[in-house]
Amino acid sequence: MASNTTEALTASSAVDLRDRLASGAIKAEAVAEACLDRIRSDEERVGAWAWHDPDFVRRQVVALDQYRATGRPLGALHGLPVGLKDIIDTARIPTENGTAIDRGRVPDADAFVVARLKAAGAVIMGKTATTELAYMNPAKTRNPHNPDHTPGGSSSGSAAAVAAGMVPLAVGTQTGGSVIRPAAFCGVTGFKPTFGAIPRTGILRQSQTLDTVGVFGRGPLDVALLADVLFGHAPADPATAPMPAPRLLETAASAPPLAPVFALVKPPGWEKADPDTVAAFDELAAALGEAQCFEVPLPTAFADAGELRRRINFAEMARNYYTYAKAGPAHLSPVLQDALQEGSATLAKDYLAALDWRDVLHAGLSRIFSHADAILTPAAPGPAPADLTTTGDPVFNGLWTFAGTPAVTIPVLTASNGMPMGVQLVGARGNDARLLRTANWLFNWLDHKGS
Repeated sequence: MASNTTEALTASSAVDLRDRLASGAIKAEAVAEACLDRIRSDEERVGAWAWHDPDFVRRQVVALDQYRATGRPLGALHGLPVGLKDIIDTARIPTENGTAIDRGRVPDADAFVVARLKAAGAVIMGKTATTELAYMNPAKTRNPHNPDHTPGGSSSGSAAAVAAGMVPLAVGTQTGGSVIRPAAFCGVTGFKPTFGAIPRTGILRQSQTLDTVGVFGRGPLDVALLADVLFGHAPADPATAPMPAPRLLETAASAPPLAPVFALVKPPGWEKADPDTVAAFDELAAALGEAQCFEVPLPTAFADAGELRRRINFAEMARNYYTYAKAGPAHLSPVLQDALQEGSATLAKDYLAALDWRDVLHAGLSRIFSHADAILTPAAPGPAPADLTTTGDPVFNGLWTFAGTPAVTIPVLTASNGMPMGVQLVGARGNDARLLRTANWLFNWLDHKGS
């Protein structure tokens, strides 16, 4: 395939590709081959994939193009390549959870989200690299914008694959900041929905109170397209509940009845924000104007949210990773060992008390959301650090994961060193569609101002 064709297809949004695939303007084979070209040229530099087989991809697109020729209705993601974080079970395909302990592990069944993707006609491109057991020990992945900088974690491979044009869409998970942070570092859109919106059945469980499935794409409409397919109810996941179809894409693509109002929040840990972040948010608030953006402090309950989230995360991780811990220190990184030891030492009364705070935190946000469409806040303290021994600081992510609120980061800022930075928007629980509409408005507004 000609390089200019590869460039054109891999630079397209998922929504644009979906429309062209549905109309017959392009075939699934053409899109897949463009992505395969990009993987061949950039994978050695980026390291986004834990498992990838071009022949497996080609078998899928041949079947999809044959199906389209029958004239029958197409799935919502027909012919769109999707990357899957390697903690998501895939039948007859390795799922190794980022650890040598699970090397060679091949599940018998697909996770809920994989079954949904296949039913929607998506092309499973492979398994994207993740950190060790989806925690903080960095994976092999490098930031596509500069390989000397971290891509974030733990969904590093998913974010990097989208940023490098290897796939238009990818799936990850967030327990602290594992969707929002890598999306911001890699310059793509990352969406962490309301807790429990997407079933986690068939996905490595680190923390049942916090684990949330999220998605990556180029812009807000892309993540809405993918999340629309994945939202649902699975009886095996008690965090989920029966709900009507969310219509995320339809709402996100619509014009808001009024220009959105943003509440600028400088969360706990603001002193860690670097000068680029502080300057960028001051400029953004000034550009929006006082009528559309006002600064507001978080309720005092949020002061301890980071520590409470950590307590829950580590206590549940110590339980859920017990069999991994039994394998012995030689098989686990020091950073994971320390977390498991801390979790094992947590007292039951302290763990149970921490669980009570999620609803307290969300209730504390009600006053803000009664006056604003979304909270406006950084996705990370700054751009991706030039340090491959870290995945970055999740200080500006974990409190929203803990509160169970939806969050989305959009790639609209650039640091003084040329690296991307994300603007994070947070909405009220259950208001995912409205949040994505607000994010799409800001994404387009800033693009218009910059053009």
